[in-house]
Amino acid sequence: MSRYIFLFDLDSTITKQEILPTIAHKVGIYNEMYRLTENTMRGEIPFKQSFLQRVELLKNVPVNEVNNIVRDIELNEKIVNFIRTNKDRCYIVTGNLDIWISGLMHRIGMESNVFCSKALVKGDYLEDVFSVIDKNAIARQMILPFVAVGDGNNDAEMIDAAEIGIGFGGVRDVAPSVLACSTHVVYSEEKLVDYLERLV
Repeated sequence: MSRYIFLFDLDSTITKQEILPTIAHKVGIYNEMYRLTENTMRGEIPFKQSFLQRVELLKNVPVNEVNNIVRDIELNEKIVNFIRTNKDRCYIVTGNLDIWISGLMHRIGMESNVFCSKALVKGDYLEDVFSVIDKNAIARQMILPFVAVGDGNNDAEMIDAAEIGIGFGGVRDVAPSVLACSTHVVYSEEKLVDYLERLV
């Protein structure tokens, strides 16, 4: 039996797109969202500050509409299959809001294996964000050795804390902060999954 727990970032690791820019494109506010997301990925804006600004841009979009957009987003299916096969040891760690990703988590089968930000809803509209996830805090909770996979600046501390920290560049460039602390950097979904399967 594997001795590892596997922690996966969601955006551009499990998905083939950044989730918030994809939503923004669908609802007509892409440019502003894209700038904030890119600045965050590069570490130019603290994740929590940027995330709350990006949430504010989408606050007037019905929650159900956002959830439907996210549910149908394109996935890296080989990574998803690895997660499903090893579900008891895999967790998704994402800054995205629970109310926006619940349909996608159901599609993947990871409703109970996700750490994410949380929000309150009133009448199908986001009322308030009441917690923003700290990926480093999640990593510090782990007792068993873990493998962490991600690409963005807000994944760096989680990847640095992992016994095996993997920067995944199969969708977009790996952030410099992740390159600096990864034990491995992989640019192909197939090669990533081949490697993960050797750790099971």
